[in-house]
Amino acid sequence: MEGGNPELLGATLQEGGVNFAVYSSVASLVELSLYGSDGREQARLVMPKCDDGVWHCFMEGCCEGQLYGYRVHGPYEPQAGLRCNPHKLLLDPYARRIEGTLTWDDAVFDYDSTVPDEMRLSTTDSAAFVPKSAVCKGLSPLPAGPEIPWSETVFYEANVRGFTMRHPALDDARRGTFEGMQNKYVLGYLKSLGVTSLELMPVHAFIDEHHLARSGLRNYWGYNSIGFFAPMQRYGRENPLHEFRDMVRAIHDAGIEVILDVVYNHTGESGVTGPSLAFRGLDNQAYYRTVADNPGAYVNDSGTGNILDADSSIVQRLIADSLRYWSETMGVDGYRFDLASILGRHAGGFSSQHPLLEKIRIAVPDAKLIAEPWDPGPGGYQLGQFPSGWSEWNDQYRDAVRRFWRGDDEVSSELALRLCGSDDLFGNGARNRHEGVNFITSHDGYTLQDLVSFEQRHNEANGEENRDGHSHNYSRNYGVEGPSEDPDVNILRRRQRLNMLATLLLSKGTPMILAGDEFGNTQHGNNNAYAQDNETGWLDWSGLDNDSDFATQVCRLLTLRRELPFFRSLDTRVSWFTSAGTSMQAQDWSHARAFTVLYQNDAEPETAALLLLNAWIDPVPVTLPSIGDQTRFELLFCSDHDTRLEENTVDLQAHSMALLLNDT
Repeated sequence: MEGGNPELLGATLQEGGVNFAVYSSVASLVELSLYGSDGREQARLVMPKCDDGVWHCFMEGCCEGQLYGYRVHGPYEPQAGLRCNPHKLLLDPYARRIEGTLTWDDAVFDYDSTVPDEMRLSTTDSAAFVPKSAVCKGLSPLPAGPEIPWSETVFYEANVRGFTMRHPALDDARRGTFEGMQNKYVLGYLKSLGVTSLELMPVHAFIDEHHLARSGLRNYWGYNSIGFFAPMQRYGRENPLHEFRDMVRAIHDAGIEVILDVVYNHTGESGVTGPSLAFRGLDNQAYYRTVADNPGAYVNDSGTGNILDADSSIVQRLIADSLRYWSETMGVDGYRFDLASILGRHAGGFSSQHPLLEKIRIAVPDAKLIAEPWDPGPGGYQLGQFPSGWSEWNDQYRDAVRRFWRGDDEVSSELALRLCGSDDLFGNGARNRHEGVNFITSHDGYTLQDLVSFEQRHNEANGEENRDGHSHNYSRNYGVEGPSEDPDVNILRRRQRLNMLATLLLSKGTPMILAGDEFGNTQHGNNNAYAQDNETGWLDWSGLDNDSDFATQVCRLLTLRRELPFFRSLDTRVSWFTSAGTSMQAQDWSHARAFTVLYQNDAEPETAALLLLNAWIDPVPVTLPSIGDQTRFELLFCSDHDTRLEENTVDLQAHSMALLLNDT
């Protein structure tokens, strides 16, 4: 063994062997442990060189597939935030492949877990109970994806496992896998639906939390990352790295972008008493933000036990390198950043000018960047505050649409603002309306079917006594909690689902649809299905057979969005009218539950669209506004089949909406 190249973090296969390099500024010595496929340690070697905190070596004769891990010697002083323990085998933060699973044994903790309050050094070796890093051959970059303009983008959020586990076109071997996602029938469905960008929930290697393992559950969503370069082994059959790339190629061939939901705000090592699997044992204070006057404790702005330190140079490099790898080598077109406020957080709070946000943009300049612009920490809600080039999930849009259609008072003016692309948030300065990602449902919360079927969360299966999940959902059950046999209730629920999806797709801004909402998928009232890797969390594709016309109507709405410029153009002018056809005045908004939106573009002044909305429990006769001599309108869409257009009047049914285009 000899010194290697410290610039090549990770395990880099080269001619004649492998270059290993890992960062630990606090180590007095780092050992490289090599393992066979049987799990037995083959060799334990001292890494001979350290430059600026990077320990490195070149291992002659080492080959692709070699399993390895690191052991770090150095100070173990938990109260001072120092957690080196050579008895714990650690993952390489730059590992391209991680093999094996975590077994929740006492050995995975760097302290004696029988007396956790004392935090005494554990001398039990953890190697038999933790996953290993694997040496991978370098791969050539994938070609660029379809590069969908923001003005045409429609996101579709899905879970690799949940989307495919019950899909009728797949055999058991391919369900729940990257291979399943590239199936021609799966992609043909997405193509025919009309979405442009498949947003996959986390696929970085993650672990199941200790409390879930004890309860016989496991992490379904994936927001518990332990490796930021390796695809999740659970989603692969033989080689998840190659299978992920094949999936991306197939999705691109279908003309659809691949967007990854990424979790760079925290790791699966959890709080102070969590396992020592990688970052904690390598260099605890370099990777994690600790409390200023108590370095033995973590800042927990994520609510999951720890946060990565956005001010740390090694963390900034790790995130930038990871994103660059997934874009260039794995072919990913964009990223949705979980709890993204943490990525812009200094010790004193969030800054839109944080260097990490800029380094992310520089690392992947052509990628779509989508922030979840909040975290549970102080000052964590930062909607509208991210820099230019970033788009953001807009929960204010979500809440306004939900409240309007369930019939809340004094929400119409808020809805009007959201329909126009949330100018108060994204319509000024260097921002534009495409940077607001509109949604009504996401993985976090009710499905659309459950939003109109439940008023109370039903999360008992999560094992937390129904205390978890959102308590304020702005939902309505229309008289029956859960499934109903009353046809009138079911008709109303169906129409309300269509109303909300139509509102979403006929609003300015970039829409996101939750997978399965287009055919009535349900989680039976569970609004926090993070631990439901079972039929509760998986999509039930039988909904397509039960009401195929609903999905057809959603396809029609997506087609209208593509064909009409009003909802995509930044130059669209919007005017507001009462149901009597007069211009809305300030005093009209306080009690308006039925109104008309007029869309016009300067480039085509002779063409106009009208959006009619009625959240009342009774029908409303709507007089169409006059926009010129002998203007006639055509009814393009209505959520209630009894809606009628006669001359310049529409009999708009209760709880319904309609779209009209002038006939020139």
